[in-house]
Amino acid sequence: MSTTNEARVVEPRTVEHWIGGASTPGGSSRRGPVWNPATGARQADVVLGSAADVDLAVATATKAFTAWQDVPLTRRAKILFAFRELVNAHVDDLARIVTAEHGKVVSDAKGEVQRGLEVVEFACGIPHLLKGEFSDQVSTGVDAYSFRQPLGAVAGITPFNFPVMVPMWMHPIAIACGNTFVLKPSERDPSASTLVAELWQRAGLPDGVFNVVHGDKEAVDAVLDHPGISAVSFVGSTPIARYVHERASRAGKRVQALGGAKNHAVVLPDADLDFAADHITAAAYGSAGQRCMAISAVVAVGEAGDVLVDKLRERAAAIQVGPGVDDAAEMGPVVTRQAQERVAAYVENGTEEGATVVLDGRGLRVAGHEDGFFVGPCLLDRVDPAMKVYQDEVFGPLLVVLRADTLDDAIGLVNASPYGNGTAVFTGSGEAARTFQRSVTVGMIGINVPIPVPMAFYSFGGWKDSLFGDRHVHGSEGVGFYTRAKAVTARWPHIEQVVDATLHFPST
Repeated sequence: MSTTNEARVVEPRTVEHWIGGASTPGGSSRRGPVWNPATGARQADVVLGSAADVDLAVATATKAFTAWQDVPLTRRAKILFAFRELVNAHVDDLARIVTAEHGKVVSDAKGEVQRGLEVVEFACGIPHLLKGEFSDQVSTGVDAYSFRQPLGAVAGITPFNFPVMVPMWMHPIAIACGNTFVLKPSERDPSASTLVAELWQRAGLPDGVFNVVHGDKEAVDAVLDHPGISAVSFVGSTPIARYVHERASRAGKRVQALGGAKNHAVVLPDADLDFAADHITAAAYGSAGQRCMAISAVVAVGEAGDVLVDKLRERAAAIQVGPGVDDAAEMGPVVTRQAQERVAAYVENGTEEGATVVLDGRGLRVAGHEDGFFVGPCLLDRVDPAMKVYQDEVFGPLLVVLRADTLDDAIGLVNASPYGNGTAVFTGSGEAARTFQRSVTVGMIGINVPIPVPMAFYSFGGWKDSLFGDRHVHGSEGVGFYTRAKAVTARWPHIEQVVDATLHFPST
């Protein structure tokens, strides 16, 4: 009998697809790593789906659509209410999954789930949202009316930064409208989607109405090309959003593709600079800057500049960085080693191009988590619009400060950016705020609000290179995206009534 203590090798768990109401490994043998960003350890493998896996999911969704489209609105709403209650009961579970795979602190992950729940709650009102229009007696004995119907099997391709919230921008409304759904979540943090699928099933959603296919570019391309998918929703970087829009449009699909951002906060000298610094710091470094609505560029106007930079440095330096499960941590790691290296490279590049390094978070080591993907808050001042660190979406805890002499100059900077997702102005002047909101070419605007994400009953989306397609997500535009209208003109003449038919163009 051996007395040697042999270390037992524990194989990482495997995250599988969810198709037709059950977990399945699919037909592909390819796997991808799922990291723990706080430790740098490989905690799971995710199956990387093939075109055949996507085809199975679409076939399953298409079959389920036949019955689901005819389910009464009140029954759909009942399922949505049940789903809402189940998600609310599992906020902590979903948050822990997000923290483990994304890295954000638990409180931030809970906030993400709650914002997703707001869209579910909006979708619970689907009987009202799908009410049509009716016009009586548009012509003699003629009525006109319209109503909306679902598209069929639709798909969502979503990013790593909000693995619960962003998919919930899509699937609750799509399903409420009578569609079936195929979700391709990020392969970096895939596990939350499995729990969401299980909660849909427990809520009473028929199998096949909600499906999850994991994968990389092979699965994405299969979704974009598949003739059985009627519409695609996407959130991610601008180059990929453009690619998704072009490829899916060529395949005849309806597409909404939300791209990247370079969100500016313009700070005027009359602003409460302590208030502005507090809120900009939270907006820049929350979730380690990995938000499409994060403030990544500050435009300090006039004499606000030096004072504001000092206040930003003081607040950013005080941020507690650590693993997301640590209650004391305010900011966690970035999602991968590559993301960590990318942020460091942008700080280096900005330095080489002449920016002033106010705070350098490179090389941060967290005790007990030395192999984690941590980057401390970084702050660069005197950044020029020509610098790469300003032109690109960095997607990390890096805030850059530009200077402008006047409000008009600041607006010019905002409008010169190819991105138009979100922006904010900090001021005590109603006149300046009104000038700003009417002049900037940006889709979502905050007045003394740094992250102006609309409530679920409004619609989310930017302008310019931040949106490809003509429909924003959730709200009334989301309902419009996942349905198509029919207009009916009807006459019911009495049997004895004679209605003359003519060859001329019909009129009233």
